[in-house]
This record gives sequence, structure tokens and C-alpha cells, in this order.
Amino acid sequence: MCIILRRENLIFGCSSRGGNMKTRREALDYGLTFPDTYEDTPFNDTNWQLVRYKGNKKAFLWTYERGGYINLNVKADPEVGFMWRQKYKSVTMGYHQNKLHWNTIILDGSVPEEDIKKMIADSYELISDCPAKRIYEAVKRIPYGRVATYAQVAAEAGNRKMARAVGNALHKNPDPAGIPCFRVVNAKGELAGEFAFGGAGAQAKLLRAEGVEVVDGKVDLKRFQWKK
Repeated sequence: MCIILRRENLIFGCSSRGGNMKTRREALDYGLTFPDTYEDTPFNDTNWQLVRYKGNKKAFLWTYERGGYINLNVKADPEVGFMWRQKYKSVTMGYHQNKLHWNTIILDGSVPEEDIKKMIADSYELISDCPAKRIYEAVKRIPYGRVATYAQVAAEAGNRKMARAVGNALHKNPDPAGIPCFRVVNAKGELAGEFAFGGAGAQAKLLRAEGVEVVDGKVDLKRFQWKK
């Protein structure tokens, strides 16, 4: 019999019968498959090789040799991390890191590769879940021909109080073609005084191209605001 415990998208249960991850290179290469990541060797010590998320430069995968095996440190939700430790003897509390939020995976062949990859993926999600990332994803959801206010985007990103952070994030928009920040206006429907990507007047031009009427630097929110 197999007992399945579910938490969000993570499934604990019978171990897969697939292969096993045993080398540092395998772990690093898998970590680098996630978007916006890069490899780093800090401390002037090649025993410590990491994979970081470019958005905040934080490491979500630490690799090092210890006790004759390659070890991986990964971030984990405390409850999920505890369940992994209960399931595998070779998953322990994080070595040299916060033991509530980090686990160490010992690559001794006893932890199925599928589960190692799940733990690395979870670590990436936890590290990369920064406010700016959530803001950009919220802006991407604004429909064509509609606008949203800063507060509305903040709420969509999970915290209505971070409206100012929305402005800061959009000012640093890393992908203007994919993140349509021109669809964001203030609470009165007013456009940015000087649109960051393209200069003054560019925001109005982009909105008009989508059929949004702009009069005296302002959009009628009753007509054009995104309604869910």
C-alpha cells in the first residue's frame, strides 16, 4: 500500500524506480535548466559550486563534497522539508544553513532522481518568488485593450499595499516587449508623466494602438479598466 500526502504540487508516496543522481555535474546541469539561472563558485573554494537565480542573485542549489559523497543544499518549506527528511535518511537538516528552511540531500544513491529534482525545483520556486517577479506576472495578465491601476496590480501580485513597489518594478522592466507595463495607470487613470520605455508620449501611443482612448493624458477607468 502507498500513502500519498499532498501539499500544493508536491507528492510524497512510493519512490520512483527511475535512475539516481550521483554527480555534482548532474545536479548543477539540472539547476541550470530553470529560467534566469547561472553557476557560481564563491569563497575561492571549488568544493562549493552553486546555482543562483539572476533576479535576486540568491542561490537555490548548493553543491559540495562531504563525507565521500556530493551533497546538495536546497531550500524547503519547513513542513515539506520535514516530510522529505522523514522519508529519506539521506535527506537531513541543512548543513551550515538555516535548519528550518534548508535541507541537505546526500547523493549516496538512496534518493530517487525524480524526488531530488522535485526538491531542487521547490528550492528554485522559493528563491525566485520575489515581489518583482510576481508583479511582472500580474502585469502580463492585463488583457489587450485594458488598463490596471498600480494598486490593482499589487493586489493581483499578492499584496495591495505594495503599489509603490509596482512602480519601482515597472521602471526596471527587463522585458518591455513581454511585460506590457504601458497598461498600468494610476488610481485616477492618469498615464506616467514620462513613460520609461520609449520616452514621453509612448505610453499613450501604445494604448491607443490597442483601442484604449487617451484624453489629456488620462484613461476613463469606467470604460477601460481590467475587470475580472
